[in-house]
Amino acid sequence: MLSITGLRKSYATPQGPQAVLGGVDLALAAGETLALMGESGSGKSTLLHLAAGLDAADAGAIRVGETEVTALDDAGRAALRRDRIGLVFQQFNLIASLSVADNLAFQARLAGREDAAWQAELAARLGLDGLLARYPEQLSGGQQQRVAIGRALAARPLLLMADEPTGALDEATSDAVMALMLELVAASGCALLMATHSARLAGMLGRTVRLHNGRLA
Repeated sequence: MLSITGLRKSYATPQGPQAVLGGVDLALAAGETLALMGESGSGKSTLLHLAAGLDAADAGAIRVGETEVTALDDAGRAALRRDRIGLVFQQFNLIASLSVADNLAFQARLAGREDAAWQAELAARLGLDGLLARYPEQLSGGQQQRVAIGRALAARPLLLMADEPTGALDEATSDAVMALMLELVAASGCALLMATHSARLAGMLGRTVRLHNGRLA
């Protein structure tokens, strides 16, 4: 489902190029859940952003399903995110002017794969079916993150990527949201790659790898 080979990325600084990823190899099978751990600055977010086509790699290859991400232009990478990848971030990134129902349906509509029955199942399993007419500002942080997870899964992506998805939540809410996300990932059949600093949350996933100084330790 995800194959990364020899991935390298540097950023320009006043002191010269700063290497963030120094040759990363990683593979993720369909239906697999993988936690990516590492200290702050180890390159976790950079790796996810490159795999999702949010940024371009300096070298290496990234493949999502049958698509070679590193061969795509900006428009191609945007289409890949729309059609094949679900993204969940620490910041909920909901659209303030849309109701919960419309936020849930947003990506699926863009991808042309809106499925009312699946969306209703997501809303019910995420505990949102009584909140569909509300707007993001009327929700708690945990409720907003559940909407973000539902939105990412509504289009039935091949791959869900989550970057510290519960970092803004307290521990009890974080554990509950994580359990729901993993349940829905299993129901949808997609793979999950999650960056986290929490060993507790990483332990809920099927496998864990660690980034250190831009390489897998």
